[in-house]
Amino acid sequence: MDKAMSNDEWISDDGIELEDKDLPIIKGYHLLLRPVYLRDKTKGGIYLPGKIVDDINYLTTVAKVVLLGDLAYRDKEKFPLGPWCKKGDYVCYDKHTGQKLVYKGIKLLLIFDDQVIMQVGNPKDLDTTFNLTP
Repeated sequence: MDKAMSNDEWISDDGIELEDKDLPIIKGYHLLLRPVYLRDKTKGGIYLPGKIVDDINYLTTVAKVVLLGDLAYRDKEKFPLGPWCKKGDYVCYDKHTGQKLVYKGIKLLLIFDDQVIMQVGNPKDLDTTFNLTP
């Protein structure tokens, strides 16, 4: 197991940077997230079956905040301590939360501001495959 890939090596960064001008306009109490995805190739160069990668990616619960709606975190009664996250933060959310979409070829997720359950400093610190092991 000493030659196995560590969790942080499974996280993929496709190198596509999103600029605000490239994104849709988000309204209301929504957050637009970009989920963190699994690499499709191992350290040794073996390609993982597409179905396995798709299944794991579908179940991911970690994403980068790319946009906040114009009303996100403005409810002072609901968020007395202020926003739970900001643009650029990595957050966790429940499985099957939000509306998955593909915009200009990039997979995104639209959730409500109160559906953020945790903020993480670095997504590579999390094991994205943990929920798939027996």
